[in-house]
Amino acid sequence: MLVVAADDGIMPQTIEAINHARAANVPMIVAINKCDKPDAQPDRVREALLQHNVQVEKFGGEVQDVLVSALKRTGLEELTEKITLQAEILELKANPDRTAEGNVIESKLDKGRGPVATVLVRRGTLRVGDVFVVGMEWGKVRALIDDKGRQVKLAGPTVPVEVLGLTGVPAAGDEFAVVADEARAREIAEYRQGIAARKRTTAAPATLESMFSSLRADRAKEFPVILKGDVHGSVEAIASAITQLSTDEIKARVLHSGVGGITESDVALAKASNAPIFGFNVRANSKAREVAEREGVALKYYDVIYDLIDDIKAAMAGHLGPEVFENVVGRATVRDVFQAGKAGKAAGCFVNDGFIRRNLKARILRDDVIVYTGHITNLRRFKDDVTEVRSGLECGMTFDGFTDLKQNDIVEVFQLEERTRTL
Repeated sequence: MLVVAADDGIMPQTIEAINHARAANVPMIVAINKCDKPDAQPDRVREALLQHNVQVEKFGGEVQDVLVSALKRTGLEELTEKITLQAEILELKANPDRTAEGNVIESKLDKGRGPVATVLVRRGTLRVGDVFVVGMEWGKVRALIDDKGRQVKLAGPTVPVEVLGLTGVPAAGDEFAVVADEARAREIAEYRQGIAARKRTTAAPATLESMFSSLRADRAKEFPVILKGDVHGSVEAIASAITQLSTDEIKARVLHSGVGGITESDVALAKASNAPIFGFNVRANSKAREVAEREGVALKYYDVIYDLIDDIKAAMAGHLGPEVFENVVGRATVRDVFQAGKAGKAAGCFVNDGFIRRNLKARILRDDVIVYTGHITNLRRFKDDVTEVRSGLECGMTFDGFTDLKQNDIVEVFQLEERTRTL
């Protein structure tokens, strides 16, 4: 199911969803949402989809599309019909008379209910009292809550429910399966935790490419981040996006990420590692706010992922400082060298292009090899001191601490410019 806003059009996450569907070789149904808005342009969305090889039925393709409004609840019946039709065409069936299996859609740490996972049952029937394993966690179903907030006794294939009774917060996408008893569930969870721990500690075999990558990483600056969010899926997506901001010059590192509000321990870690704390749809408790203010720890709150990522990108660029660019403004050829004072020498030059300005930086090249880099100390036209000489004119120059001038040397004058760095 591909949901696209009729007033926004194709966004980066839309393209990512299309690529995922294509990689999985599954059919798509496009729901064009917000069609009740005055600036809605469904045809513009359909045309944009063509650029990504998604051709809807209206444009002669095979992909079904439906105009809907989640706010006004229009088009939802038609959308349900198309989903049912597609399921019948693909002959999608599941056996409800077996132990349940499925996937975690979302997970979070609820203050009153503990770890909560929203799961989608793929096959079998999940019942209250079932013992199950999900990823590296396990639990016994204490309660099942449907999409309308009602407690239910069981959930069959294709039914999404919130599951209470977990020992910890699983990751979004983890598979769950009902097992015989708690001993078996605990054994499987501990085995998976052991495998994960060994993977973290086992070093990859050294290759030439990995060695160079390691050297680049050692030279790169590090930008540490602590991330807290309301649900596991959001935290996982944001952490992945932050990691992808890394470049050869600076590396973004998520020191700690978790589900739930910002606590004193988060602030303590941030203080010790000199890292800001980013909260997505969560806030710090009163004690954590007090400690953060006292220790000077930055707390930043967001409810839009793109704003959070943009701010981190800007902060990383600022951490690197401005980029310095060299701008060559003029070149001159030394035609003669003459005495200037008791120990100094001056160069009689012809300005080939650009301009020469006193106090700018200059380098002297001899046979295309740099023999000096420094500053112009004096600039004269005939007997007059001047600040600037333009192309096509002659002038005399002296240089700070350099007298080894020779005929036909090239004087290259440049200035340094600072520009705000971007990643």
